Amino acid sequence: QLQIVESGGGSVQPGGSLRLSCTVSGFSLDYYVIGWFRQAPGKEREGVSCISNIGGITNYAESVKGRFTISKDKAKNTVYLQMNSLKAEDTAVYFCAAEPTFDASSPVVMGLSAPDYDYWGQGTQVTVSS
Repeated sequence: QLQIVESGGGSVQPGGSLRLSCTVSGFSLDYYVIGWFRQAPGKEREGVSCISNIGGITNYAESVKGRFTISKDKAKNTVYLQMNSLKAEDTAVYFCAAEPTFDASSPVVMGLSAPDYDYWGQGTQVTVSS
């Protein structure tokens, strides 16, 4: 059974950096598209970034382009979200999500719509405040 565990959240001042980790157990990342989403209090969950099952194809929300970078370490079955130049509006609970592709031979690229992802972690809090 697929398990997803996020870590790396915390409190940081504006302009600071954090790196979130999403460790997936049970299956190889070659069979999953992984996405990062966030939800601020009183707001809907929004997509932040995603990475294809193979090939390292990435997608970013406009609000984080140039500041956030998604990457993966296949040996550790972990996907990272490096967040730089953080702003107060980045404050949210960040969730990692996975969608199976059932095919590890071709890259599958997905968008940032939360309903398209079937498996979710519990989330990690990121607070950006002075």
